[in-house]
Amino acid sequence: MTRTAHVDITGMSCANCSQTVSSALESLDGVAAASANFATDEATVEYDPDAVSLSAIYDAIRDAGYTPVSDTRTIGISGMSCANCAQTNREALESVPGVVTADVNYATDEAQVEYNPNDTSLDALYDAIADAGYEPIREDDGDESDAREVARTEEIERQRNLVLFGAVLSAPLLGMLVEHFFFPELLPDAVFGVGLGWVMFALATPVQVVLGKEFYENSYTAVVRNRTANMDVLIALGSSTAYGYSVVALLGLLPNAGLYFDTAALILVFITLGNYLEARSKGQASSALRELLEMEADTATRIREDGTEEEVSVDDIEVGDRLKVRPGEKVPTDGVVVEGESAVDESMVTGESVPVSKEPDDEVIGSTINENGVLTVEATKVGSETAIQQIVERVKEAQSRQPDIQNVADRVSSVFVPVVILNALFWAGVWYAFPGALEALVNALPVWGLVGGGPGAVGVFEFSVVVFASAVLIACPCALGLATPAATMVGTTIGAKHGVLFKGGDVLERVEDVDTVVFDKTGTLTTGEMSLTDVVALDRTAADGGAVAQDEAGADAESSEEYVLRMAASAERGSEHPLGDAIVQGARDRGVELADPSEFENAPGKGVRATVDGREVLVGNRGFLDDNGVDTSAGRRELERLESEGKTAMLVAVSGELVGLVADADTVKDTAKRAVSDLRERGTDVWMLTGDNERTARAVAEEVGIDPANVRAGVLPDEKASAVEDIQQSGNAMMVGDGVNDAPALAAASVGTAIGSGTDVAIEAADVTLMRDDPLDVVRAVRISEGTLAKIRQNLFWALGYNTAMIPLASIGLLQPVLAAGAMALSSVSVLSNSLLFRTYTPDHDYRLLGWLRP
Repeated sequence: MTRTAHVDITGMSCANCSQTVSSALESLDGVAAASANFATDEATVEYDPDAVSLSAIYDAIRDAGYTPVSDTRTIGISGMSCANCAQTNREALESVPGVVTADVNYATDEAQVEYNPNDTSLDALYDAIADAGYEPIREDDGDESDAREVARTEEIERQRNLVLFGAVLSAPLLGMLVEHFFFPELLPDAVFGVGLGWVMFALATPVQVVLGKEFYENSYTAVVRNRTANMDVLIALGSSTAYGYSVVALLGLLPNAGLYFDTAALILVFITLGNYLEARSKGQASSALRELLEMEADTATRIREDGTEEEVSVDDIEVGDRLKVRPGEKVPTDGVVVEGESAVDESMVTGESVPVSKEPDDEVIGSTINENGVLTVEATKVGSETAIQQIVERVKEAQSRQPDIQNVADRVSSVFVPVVILNALFWAGVWYAFPGALEALVNALPVWGLVGGGPGAVGVFEFSVVVFASAVLIACPCALGLATPAATMVGTTIGAKHGVLFKGGDVLERVEDVDTVVFDKTGTLTTGEMSLTDVVALDRTAADGGAVAQDEAGADAESSEEYVLRMAASAERGSEHPLGDAIVQGARDRGVELADPSEFENAPGKGVRATVDGREVLVGNRGFLDDNGVDTSAGRRELERLESEGKTAMLVAVSGELVGLVADADTVKDTAKRAVSDLRERGTDVWMLTGDNERTARAVAEEVGIDPANVRAGVLPDEKASAVEDIQQSGNAMMVGDGVNDAPALAAASVGTAIGSGTDVAIEAADVTLMRDDPLDVVRAVRISEGTLAKIRQNLFWALGYNTAMIPLASIGLLQPVLAAGAMALSSVSVLSNSLLFRTYTPDHDYRLLGWLRP
């Protein structure tokens, strides 16, 4: 059976592009035919879904250098009870034609689905979830979070009501159980002429019907419809075994058999109580994101064209609207200040506790709080494009992408249930066939547990039934399924609160494994705000290669500092590079009158060439001037001096002759030295890449504490990716940068990190985005990663340790089914509680130093 996909593609600019896409697609095994149309920006692919996935087709288009169009949707799902349910939903969604990828998170009760809008619809995704036996939260585009929150609240209330209903009816049964063990003569054999057995039946049956209903329905869906087995199958088996055996015994079909109505009812009550606490814990884990969204302003003061003001809903703001923000008010949406000065509290978005000063042309973030002065802000982003909405979406995406360690847990869970059932049947059969031998084998133990004394006390068949029910109930893998997503959810939320955004849970895992951090210099370790510091005019008549400043009265006009600066700044007027901007601004500050350049040409990473006043002017590094036939020997001494001071020096040549030098300086960020020190204390190797010259680079490296041997200078933008690949040959590297020219290097690194005011291109290529211009946030990202992975390992340790210890106890008859059910419910709650405790962690301290050690 073949499928046909119609994929919209962006980035094709000619017929050759369409041919490239077609060839890339046709090279895939399983693709029968493929054609790309440059005129319609669309590719049509006929393929065998059993041989090649739509995800592989999309990857082939991306690898060819083009972008296939897709939509991504987060869908809430009700009714999942374990990791197997999440796996079932993922498989159901990925079977829908047009779905590229699907990730389902049991901890958040959500699915993240990437799909081709040409070949599928949201309704088809909803139907796939419903057909798998679960309930999709169908929601309108504008009410996604509200609908999901309502569904979560309703689920918590439903589970609470079930617990109360079961508890009321089970309380007398629990009293009878206590009486049976500790006060066997306290109760009479009948109450108002009705035997106690029938009283127990009357109390347990409603519990079995009402609380057991969803477990039976889910079991039927799992086994019959999806041909799999999940946690509900184990619960249904355990409780039904106890209830059914008791009914048969009550009817007299098993002489002298005991009654386990109390066990059957309490199993369901304990499991439902665990589900209730689990639902509450899930709500608490996601509360930080809800609180973040609740910080958004509801209304805004919009300034009309005639200068009058009106109060409008934030939803009605459009790009370009001018908004007045008074002291104490929230900034309604992302924008730029056009009038006024103030300090703005941005802690809820960036984690920065110190208010940030704002003046005209500064950007402001929606939902932040204006502390003093009145600001007039022009809206630049609204709705889902605002920073706070993007943060929430980034965190949700991160929570849907789990670490590789979760894949191991999922594989274990997928085979766990059948193995558990076989184990329970095996031991029940062994106890039934060889009761005397096994009883003698374990009789050396101080007590038989709480099963009533072994087969000799309750009967061989009855004891076998008890062993089966206990072994089934104790092994439910729900704790194993919660271990990773619960910790990942909390870890990514901690990151968002502190201005550290991870693209996925898998990124969290990779960050912990980083053993080398590579910093770009400008804008990352330094402020990136260059300023002109030196202007040196050379004595062109000096024969010894020396250089002297010519700023004395009567000096040759073409040998003065003003002349050098005028020619350099006039040439750089056509440049957008920070070094050129600093030269131009420095000339204006000194009152130098500049000329308009012509025939401007930029040589990336080297310099600029322009015609000023009819003369060719070159401004750049020594290699650039040497390549253009300019003798640079006269400026070598000054060049070395300026570079040794950590400045970026540029040679200036006019009409093929060297006339002087100009130098810019960039200041190192206050936290750069501490960031490098903390990373090195962790045992991380720290490198620096820069297009700057060797001496300037080494001066900055020395100031921040980077080993000079770990400095690569003079690296051109297109060489950075190769440099990162070379560095990480010996291990996993994190590349930290902020500019467009850093994007290839960010993509090449094991972990790409875009810092602070990084460009959209850099952020898109990055795995981690740091909201602030603070190198110390790199350390925070590493600490959050280490803390999250430590929690995951703790959770897996307890989940697996619990099963490893309890399954043998249940198998040899040392555990009552009701206690097995209670312990199983407690295991899930303990895993979630352990993860929620992590919410109090702040990444300003090493997680391991605070006592939360890895198990």
